[in-house]
Order: sequence, then structure tokens, then C-alpha cells
Amino acid sequence: MVTIADVARHAGVSTSTVSYVFSGKRTISAATRRRVESSVIELGYHPNAGARALAGRRSHVLALVVPLRSDVYVPVMLEIAISVTVEARRHGYDTLLITNDEGPGGVRRVAASGLADGVILMDVQLDDERIPLIRGQRTQAALIGLPDDPSGLSCVDHDFATAGALCADHLADLGHREIAFIGYGPGTYRRHAAYAERTLAGFRERAAQRGLRFLHRPCEGTYESTAGAFTRILGDRPGTTAFVVQNEAAIGPLLSLLRSSGRTVPEDTSVLVLCPAHVAEQYVPTLTAVTGPARELGQVAVEQLMRRITAAERGEQAPDERVLLTPTLALGQSTGPAPR
Repeated sequence: MVTIADVARHAGVSTSTVSYVFSGKRTISAATRRRVESSVIELGYHPNAGARALAGRRSHVLALVVPLRSDVYVPVMLEIAISVTVEARRHGYDTLLITNDEGPGGVRRVAASGLADGVILMDVQLDDERIPLIRGQRTQAALIGLPDDPSGLSCVDHDFATAGALCADHLADLGHREIAFIGYGPGTYRRHAAYAERTLAGFRERAAQRGLRFLHRPCEGTYESTAGAFTRILGDRPGTTAFVVQNEAAIGPLLSLLRSSGRTVPEDTSVLVLCPAHVAEQYVPTLTAVTGPARELGQVAVEQLMRRITAAERGEQAPDERVLLTPTLALGQSTGPAPR
């Protein structure tokens, strides 16, 4: 069984320093606090009920569970994480980063240790296995993502279903009828990532309403996987006149493949992407994009979590909140009327 002395040795501090981190009776430097917190989580130390009661007040730490996967777009995740950190500091809180490869165990350790007043989960799946744990331990939490069952939770996310519908409407209005949708790798759909499945569902529903035919092809985002998807799309639907790309890593390879095949954008083929506006502006031609503010996700999540923490302190029922940020269509030079 891990003891407080083990934590002290691992963190390179005295046992009294570890006790002060838990009790809050003395001011501990931020660097030392983070070292102790990291040791607690790494060793799996669970303070006993008496130690937790001794604290008797907020730890002023929020735990942020960030995705550590090869199939996530790292710049956007970093932007959200930075936003959470900045907003937390505005409320007088430090942020403790937990990687999601720990699964429910990481959330359980943070909740049991009493190190954090609340948890923010990223990379939420439709049937996320961490959510029953949060409900069972009554951990104060906010989700950046929308699960199938959001009851009893505070959630913020982009409205991905509307984003998918915007893509279908824009291309339908330009006269396109044969469209290919290049998504994330198969693993993203197997784990039921909410952002991927909701975007595809929104696109599919609106495409049916607008009389569009489309193919969905998962893609890992490498040049080889994008080339394979591209070849299969044109083999199955040679009349394809537009591509919707949700996988940011596949954008560059697709544009290269279109050029090498003699197709001009947008005269021969339109390309519409789902990505941050600054990413779409990096390409030539600039890309038409359906986008949303990543920074606002972190800000709203922290605000939601602070309301839950305050309500719990007062013995009140924490408010359930569901905020969906409206996506916008940023017109670039990559979409145009369907070729006759």
C-alpha cells in the first residue's frame, strides 16, 4: 500500500510538505505542489478519509483529461488545453493534466485523492466509460464533448451535427450532387468519438434531404491512406465533383492528389473542410471551411465546472448544462459551382 512517505520520496520533498499540499495550511509553491500531485497520481496514492477531511476546503486545482492519441489533431487539443489553463487561472485555479490513456482509472485516482476540486474531460465518446464513474463518485465534472446520455452532466461542444448539415447545404446550393466525405481513421469510429459520428450523421441526414449522393471513406490522414481513399472514391463514383474533409491531416495529401490527377480546384472539383479557420487559410487556394472557436470550448467548460463546485459547496443541486457552439461557414476559394 502506498504511503504518504512514498509520495514524499518520489516527489523529493518532506512528508510535512505533502501534508501541507493536502491541508492547505501553508503556502506551497506551484512547482512543488505540481510535483506532489504528479507523484500522488503516478503512485496511485489515496489519502484516507481523515486526511481529506483535514483539508476542509478547496484545493484550487482542476484536473484536465487530455487525449493522447495518434488520430487527434494536436494543435486544436493544445488550444483547448491552453484555454482551460488560462480560464482556470482567472478563477484562481491551477490545472493538473491527466492523459486519457489512463482511462477511468485516472479519473478514479484524481477523484479519490482529493487533489482536484473537479475534472474536465476531453475527447468524449458517445458511450464514454468514464461517465458512470463520475456519476457514481459524485465528482464535479464538465465535459468538452456530448455523450449519448448527458443527464446529470455539464457539457459543451461544437454543434457537429449542424456543421455536417452546413457542408451538405453549401455544396447542394452550388449544384453538386456526387460528393465524397473523407473522415477520420476507422479507429475513431470504432470508439464512437462523438465529434466524428455526429458530423457524419448531420451530413448524411441533410444530404438525404437535398437529394445528394455521397460516399464516406475513413482515412488515417497519411499520404498513402488518402491516396487509397481517393482511388476508391473515383473508382466507385467517377462523377464525384466535391470532397468534404473532416480529417485535417488528409487535407494536404488530397489537394496534392487532385493536382496530380489533373483536377483544378474549384473549377473541376470543390473541396470543403471541417477545421479551424487559420488552418484553411494556409493552403492555396484558401479553403472554404466549416469552423468553430476552439478557445471558447475551454472557457465555457471551466465556467460550468466552477458553477458545479460552488453549488456542491453550498449543498445545492449542481445545475445540468448543455451548450452547443454554433458552427460558421468561412468562404474560401476552394468551392464553386459544380462543373457541367
